[in-house]
Amino acid sequence: MTLAELPDGITIEAARRILTEAFRTIGLDTPELDARILVGHALGLDHTALTVNGKRALNGTETATVMTLAERRLGHEPVARILGFKEFWGLPFALGPTTLVPRPETETLVEVALAALAPIDGVLRIADLGTGSGAILLALLHELPRATGVGTDLSPAALSVARDNAMTSKLADRAMFAACDFGDALWGGFDCVVSNPPYIAAGDIAQLDPDVRNFDPRLALDGGPDGLQAYRRIAGDARRLLKPGGFLVVE
Repeated sequence: MTLAELPDGITIEAARRILTEAFRTIGLDTPELDARILVGHALGLDHTALTVNGKRALNGTETATVMTLAERRLGHEPVARILGFKEFWGLPFALGPTTLVPRPETETLVEVALAALAPIDGVLRIADLGTGSGAILLALLHELPRATGVGTDLSPAALSVARDNAMTSKLADRAMFAACDFGDALWGGFDCVVSNPPYIAAGDIAQLDPDVRNFDPRLALDGGPDGLQAYRRIAGDARRLLKPGGFLVVE
């Protein structure tokens, strides 16, 4: 089955079925969901509107747009990268080529950090090492109105995305960003240091799913020969960065 089977005049419902089957054929994990999201994005319709308008025929421009997005997904480009954003902790985060797509399991890191910080009174200071899109830091600041934070990253392009996300989340007044390797440019005095560092052994990257291998930045994946290189750096710096009794939380 190919996307050449999408003729002008096909209905929304039929287009979703064809995309679903094409995605299933190549082994995507959530073919029906991916088809729904991409068709909805192409047409500017939410889930309810897609259902209500399922019998409506697509015009030629709409069909071409749907096909373009579907071809990108058939090339294993993640849905979030096609859309240009990913929801994390209930907040929308813009993405770029130099940022990871925030994973749902990383919300566990946010939960642990929030639990650790809950008993602390006063203004909190948080550092997010290798911040990428800023998702972890901004999720924490969203939940902690008394907190300020700094996110670091080696990639200036990633930091630009993080700054934009801070503006979108209305957290720019409490979030700063610095270009450096993990905590190298930070003076310390933090109540909590968080990080989702690269942890894939360099030799294993070639075996990752193509969604990750071909689209996530290698800098955010490559953890060195054994995958633990970044953890050694962060652990070695933790005492200098943290206040006495502070917390280090890593994925």
